[in-house]
Amino acid sequence: MLSRRIFVKSGAMAMLSLGFAPSFLARTAEAASSRRRLLIAIFQRGAVDGLNMIVPFGDAEYYRLRPSIAVARPGAEMGAIALDDFFGLHPRMAPLKPLWDNGSLAIVHAAGSPDRTRSHFDAQDYMETATPGVKATRDGWLNRYLQASSSDVTPLRGVALGRQMPRSLQGRAPSLAFGGLDNFDVRGGMDSQRKFETAYEDADNPLLRGTARDAFEAMRTVRTIGAPYRPAAGVEYPRSPFAQSLQEIARLAKADVGLEVAFAESGGWDHHVNEGAADGQIAQRLDDLARGLAALAADLGDRVADTVILTMSEFGRAAAENGNRGTDHGHGNAMMVIGGSVEGGQVYGRWPGLREDQRFEGRDLAVTTDFRDVFSEVVTGHLGLSADALTRVFPGYTPGAPLNIIHR
Repeated sequence: MLSRRIFVKSGAMAMLSLGFAPSFLARTAEAASSRRRLLIAIFQRGAVDGLNMIVPFGDAEYYRLRPSIAVARPGAEMGAIALDDFFGLHPRMAPLKPLWDNGSLAIVHAAGSPDRTRSHFDAQDYMETATPGVKATRDGWLNRYLQASSSDVTPLRGVALGRQMPRSLQGRAPSLAFGGLDNFDVRGGMDSQRKFETAYEDADNPLLRGTARDAFEAMRTVRTIGAPYRPAAGVEYPRSPFAQSLQEIARLAKADVGLEVAFAESGGWDHHVNEGAADGQIAQRLDDLARGLAALAADLGDRVADTVILTMSEFGRAAAENGNRGTDHGHGNAMMVIGGSVEGGQVYGRWPGLREDQRFEGRDLAVTTDFRDVFSEVVTGHLGLSADALTRVFPGYTPGAPLNIIHR
């Protein structure tokens, strides 16, 4: 593993997946003159309670099952923000309502995996590889998209904002993970970088030499972006690590360095105890999520037309609150899709109902939309992947009925 890593300032790690990674500096000008479609994948790690995030206030069972943590109906104090006559946003997600109103936010409810697991580890792995129930898959689905796409190969084409490569981006296609642009450098500055470059140039493994060369070229390109970064006028990101990672994605996107797939994650969603309703633990997390996403959309400006922001979480929570006023691991969940190519202002998917006979295994929101139906429409409808290449990205997957969530 050490041969695949370049350790950088402040302990952040940049990883360029081993694979065929030709030098990309000569293509930077071309990338700048031809803006790419961008997918920003947001993983809500820990299993967000989709029933309190996107509130089914039109289902009376929701209130019977959650006497202390249900979000009140629209019109009540701290009630849900009505999206239609059945669903509403959690009140702390008010920053996203303008995106719903202008048609750039869509929601898919009762979405999730066909696999029955309630293990965080397994469910996250299945979602990030997009092969539910199959543990032997080596590549992540975002990396397989990069492999299948015909776009120019550059080390800044696939980027994760974090200290390690997420499962979604692991694979043969070149991709990078780092904590932030200002930390994406070799400790000790240019002199140290030259020493590292010399050491890697003398390596016996030609693939390692090429991989390291591209990583160092990526560092040089990042230095040209400039600092400090100033978001668009009037945009203020929360100071949380999640929101700051979104700011770094906006910074990369606006620099036109060939970014095509970006990944960030938001944690702290595993609320078994004292989850709260309109206030409390989940409210705080949703506040950070919504303000971060709204800031990102505003900061991107006209680039939103070429961008899709896709949220996901490994599974939902049980329909009924537990004895600790929290929720246990569940099944179906809600996803959000934001962007200029999105047919927004709608809640997609078939609502299965929350009565006991309608619930999965008598306890959870049932899944009526496979999460891969959403993923596949984004990579074909937005990123332009051909239908013939879809099986390379989602092996073993048979598409369901079209959602038509993306402008064609």
